[in-house]
Amino acid sequence: MTMTESRLPQLTFGVIVNPTSARGGGAKVGAEVLRLLSAAVKVVNLSGSSSAEAITAGRAAVESRSIDALVVVGGDGTAQLGVNLCADTNLPLGVVSAGTGNDTARALVTHNVALPDLIDKFVKTALSPRGVDVMKCVSHGETFWSFGSISAGFDALCNARANRMSWPKGPSRYQLAMLAELAAFKPIRYRAVVDGKVRNFDAMLCVAANAQSFGGGMLIVPHATIDDGFFDLLILHKISRPELLKVFPKVYKGNHVNHPAVEFVRCRELQLEAVSSLHGAMPCFADGEAKGYAPLKITMHAAALKVLG
Repeated sequence: MTMTESRLPQLTFGVIVNPTSARGGGAKVGAEVLRLLSAAVKVVNLSGSSSAEAITAGRAAVESRSIDALVVVGGDGTAQLGVNLCADTNLPLGVVSAGTGNDTARALVTHNVALPDLIDKFVKTALSPRGVDVMKCVSHGETFWSFGSISAGFDALCNARANRMSWPKGPSRYQLAMLAELAAFKPIRYRAVVDGKVRNFDAMLCVAANAQSFGGGMLIVPHATIDDGFFDLLILHKISRPELLKVFPKVYKGNHVNHPAVEFVRCRELQLEAVSSLHGAMPCFADGEAKGYAPLKITMHAAALKVLG
């Protein structure tokens, strides 16, 4: 008999489902998650009719400690919502992938796991979750948490352009945005303070990565680990636009790591500012979500997020 075959009344799980993720596929996955969890624990559906309602309901449940764990169902945006609700609270988070990117679930090894097995693991580990690292970022007075990556550079500009495009749908929209952005892209002058040491450099992009991948499996930092107390700063130093066009696709398989313009710096604290850019204010993206603009201050918080699975 599995854990999910007998109800555990002492446990209460909150659930947030994004029904629109994966073009509506999230609703089907969410319904199955609710059914499976309800067979084992008390379930409170915190989804609401919008992300704003879910955040309000989730925050109230976390602050009142009326739930013993939170499970989110959706893509990386929904996962980031869960991270921001649970980080630094000791309330464990379970992530069920039902989006197009699923980098958070991939890093947590909950992606492509059969739902009955995954829910069983969630319930079994609710009282003994594992701790993983999470980054805390301050941008123009706004504070947020990021589990996977925080970027400010060419990739962020591509994301911002893609978000403004109504066509096409799917991954091809990002690829077209990348080509359009490349046509006018110029290297960015950055000022960084890395663990107290000041650095100035010209680069194409900077990414603070706790997890290995972003953008739906692009291996931006293949050697990254989520429980070592550090994040990796990836710097792609100044190169020509044709060379950038050659290097950037290599990120999909992690084949960019030996390029002479690529540098990795392990750190616990980073201040990053785009001091000179022809692109205007430099957008910041965290786990694929728009989160304001540089300058940024990022600090690593070791084991500050408890996770199920």
